[in-house]
Amino acid sequence: MLQDLINALSLGSIYLLFALGMSLVWGTIGILNFAHGAIFMFAAFASYVIVEQVRLPMLALIVIGALVGAALSVAVQVLAFQPILQRAKDLRSGEMQILIGGIGVAAIPLAVAEEETGSNPFGFSASSYATKTYVLLGFRITNTQILVVAAALLIAVAVIAWLRMSRSGLALRSLGVDPETASLMGVNRRVLGLGSMAVAGALAGFAGVMLTYHLGAITPDSGDTLLIKAFAAVILGGVGSMAGVVVGSYVLALAETIVLTQTSGLWVDAVSFGVILAVLLFKSEGLFGRKEVRRT
Repeated sequence: MLQDLINALSLGSIYLLFALGMSLVWGTIGILNFAHGAIFMFAAFASYVIVEQVRLPMLALIVIGALVGAALSVAVQVLAFQPILQRAKDLRSGEMQILIGGIGVAAIPLAVAEEETGSNPFGFSASSYATKTYVLLGFRITNTQILVVAAALLIAVAVIAWLRMSRSGLALRSLGVDPETASLMGVNRRVLGLGSMAVAGALAGFAGVMLTYHLGAITPDSGDTLLIKAFAAVILGGVGSMAGVVVGSYVLALAETIVLTQTSGLWVDAVSFGVILAVLLFKSEGLFGRKEVRRT
């Protein structure tokens, strides 16, 4: 049982790292970025390409992945999402067009990675970092699992503290409540939007590198799978609530682990879809979400 909890904790931490960035831009600047999974995967892929040429430690690959994720996320915002919003008839139609635009943008890095890898898994076997397994009281845990859990919790606390205590964080939260009024009070929507996309992309890149180390290898379409998981975690916790994302990620991971250990494993992927359906039917704002107050 404790082994299952350890596995659920590490799995939930990966979901959390991935979902934090997605929830940040969705709950503040109102963008549901379906290219987030492709950014996650491509940041890990870029790190893989570099480490195949130069033997690097984990920290260097994390920095590379975060930088690539941030740059790619900002590029998506500048080249795709902002032009879509500027040409849209109104905010709601713009948000709908961004959903489709995100899916289209995601196809580009996916195609590049599939072309270069032949759609085969890729990992960091050339890295100088080595995964070690420890046995504590009869239970097994790796140094990578410890790092993933610690990093996820520390980053989640840092993001929550930034949003609640810093001036820029409060301004960003005000955009999620009432963007028009926030703009009239001097909040720079464009700059904060780019900043939140950069942070989200960096978190996606970080998660991509950590998941690749955790699993040993990922495939070009791994981001698409995690996108559904993150969507379920955000919906469960409540859009706009970072604390809710933390709870949602670990609850989802625990539910999947229980299903995996009690069944043949075929129903694991159905858990996230079931969570989304149940929340939308019975508590649409999620466990910690707010009622919709945005004015359009």
